[in-house]
Amino acid sequence: MVLPHSMPLVPLPLSASVGDGRMPIGEATRITGDAAAAAQLIDAVAQRTGIRLPLPSDADRAADIHLRIDPGAAALEGYRLTIGDTAEIVGGDEAGLFYGVQSLLQLLRQDDEGWGVARAEIFDAPRFARRGVMLDVARHFFGVDDVKKFIDHISALKFNHLHLHLSDDQGWRIQIDSWPKLTELAASTAAGGAPGGFYTKDDYREIVAYAASRHMIVIPEIDLPGHTHAIGVAYPELVEAPVMNDGLISESKRLGQELPVAGEPYLGWGVGHSSVRIHDERTYDFVRDVVRELVEMTPGPYIHIGGDESLGTPQADFDHFVERATAIVFEEGRTPVAWHEVGAAADIAEGTIGQYWGKATPDGTHAAEAAHFVERGGALIMSTADKTYLDMKYAPDFPLGLTWAAIIDVRSAYEWEPTEVLDVPDEAILGVEAPLWSETTATIGEVEQLVFPRAAAQAEVAWSSRDAPERTWESFRERLGSMAPLWKAGGVDFHPADDVPWSER
Repeated sequence: MVLPHSMPLVPLPLSASVGDGRMPIGEATRITGDAAAAAQLIDAVAQRTGIRLPLPSDADRAADIHLRIDPGAAALEGYRLTIGDTAEIVGGDEAGLFYGVQSLLQLLRQDDEGWGVARAEIFDAPRFARRGVMLDVARHFFGVDDVKKFIDHISALKFNHLHLHLSDDQGWRIQIDSWPKLTELAASTAAGGAPGGFYTKDDYREIVAYAASRHMIVIPEIDLPGHTHAIGVAYPELVEAPVMNDGLISESKRLGQELPVAGEPYLGWGVGHSSVRIHDERTYDFVRDVVRELVEMTPGPYIHIGGDESLGTPQADFDHFVERATAIVFEEGRTPVAWHEVGAAADIAEGTIGQYWGKATPDGTHAAEAAHFVERGGALIMSTADKTYLDMKYAPDFPLGLTWAAIIDVRSAYEWEPTEVLDVPDEAILGVEAPLWSETTATIGEVEQLVFPRAAAQAEVAWSSRDAPERTWESFRERLGSMAPLWKAGGVDFHPADDVPWSER
């Protein structure tokens, strides 16, 4: 009998049956099997309960929790979790084993008899291969430890991609040896005059390795050809003079922010005024150098070149630039990713992946731009702004976030279908990414208030079968409420939305 309602699991598993009773977890509980998964489970149980589980003291002692990988037992990223008098997690691969451990941790609960997990049989695998979250570290900067904490809690929801937005008008956040002034001159400030910062190459490699240990691929983004004011602070010969637009002027006036000035750090968050010099060959030397150094640091298959909101760039110039930039990424051995506007260019490199950030009821131009990626042999990531954007407010009076795309409460974040937004084949949709833009978030705690719990809604949209009987708002809100003890134990500053019944235990 499938009873996910009585199982506090987010995202919803493919199938789950609940037995009677529970398996106790205590200081005598032994773990054996895959060493990396065992170490992560031991650390997570200690953080949650204060109990430090030992590894088996001798080979003859049977394990209470056995962790193993069997490619024949589950799909890629899938797992089977069986809990009776003992527990076994079998992953179809290392990632599947990791996700099985996350489900076991969600089932770990305390009652009057102590800590334990419900007896259950769970079989699970993801719907979409691409499940991501974006963290904007350009508008406000977040250090290595903050990013690691962020990775911990999004990977626990079975996200497998972390998109780092590393450059924007407000700052440049990654060391590039061939262009040292980027971090010497263009990294020290952030939106609103907040302190800036940047990742050294060692910092970045540490983030990439940490993400990999949680089965997440890092996608670095250098936003081009617009959103490039900070490049001009370091290398003014690479950028055009700012081009003002009505939206930038009115928004700057409303917020009391200064307009951008060439060669000076920009502290506002208006968009559309900046562009690299598209007909200067030195610009492409810059792009090639940056991409090459990112490739050297990034083992994952993707480099994101941006492409959004280039409002001051003539269309022909924009098309010329993105065609060359996508080709450069392919020449360096990676797959380019770009925001959907790049699909306007006829000859973007074949196989380029588009990221759609239009709305759930698409503008015709945006829909055509997105569809062009598919026509060129690529595919699409759905970041539908009025559903997935984690920087939108929950309610009009919420103190953090913006409202330009929508007011997005938890239910709105949950109730949408990625394959029904655009007129493309279902198989052209790689998956879902939920972006967090950081104009209004100066600390990782403020980021967490916007990300959690809505990231859990996007996790379920991306992971769980759309046709499952319990893939409903009523089921989800109950299961989501059970995440509160885990997030509290992990120090997550989540927003306790009123429409969710939050659990205490």
